[in-house]
Amino acid sequence: ILGYVLPASQVPAALSVGTSVSSITKIYLFFSKINWRIVKLFLPTALPGAVLGAWLLSYLDPTYVELCMAIFLVSNLPYVFKKESLESHQPKFSSGFLRTIGLLAGFISGLTGAVGVLFNGVYLRCGLDKTEIVATRAANEICLHIVKLFLYAYFSLFTIKVLEIGLIVAVAAVVATYFMKFVLPKISTKLFSKLGYGAMVLSGIL
Repeated sequence: ILGYVLPASQVPAALSVGTSVSSITKIYLFFSKINWRIVKLFLPTALPGAVLGAWLLSYLDPTYVELCMAIFLVSNLPYVFKKESLESHQPKFSSGFLRTIGLLAGFISGLTGAVGVLFNGVYLRCGLDKTEIVATRAANEICLHIVKLFLYAYFSLFTIKVLEIGLIVAVAAVVATYFMKFVLPKISTKLFSKLGYGAMVLSGIL
């Protein structure tokens, strides 16, 4: 949607404005649910990954990156219909793997503006429940967004129009987050995971 009102290279900056405000709201609402172990493993590698992604954004067409992400997202279709619990009898990820995921998430976030539900499966495999996923993702992403906003400005990808569009996204995101506070406790973890994977597939198709 943002691609219709902004040049492709400026869409990530607008997304970062909106999602940074959204992350702050989520941290405020779900602070006690943050898994700090995952945050400590994620951020040290995610930050340099975001720097690399933002730098490449000034040279590469993000359309190719979006195509690769779309293929990955659609490949999650079997999980939407999988009957057994996603976390049952599955080994937890090692610290080294989580650091690698942090690097990858930071890179993709820097290049596209946000990773959305791309790594929800990793959080589920780590044994986090639905509120812990929301809170931990927000804690991981807020630092990334702040760093990226400085980088986008440095690489001349941040304009007044980007700020205006980003603030519109931010207002919508805050309203959605407060709505989620009341809805999230009413749904099961199984339904939450199904909705997450469903959103991934739908995003990939779009």
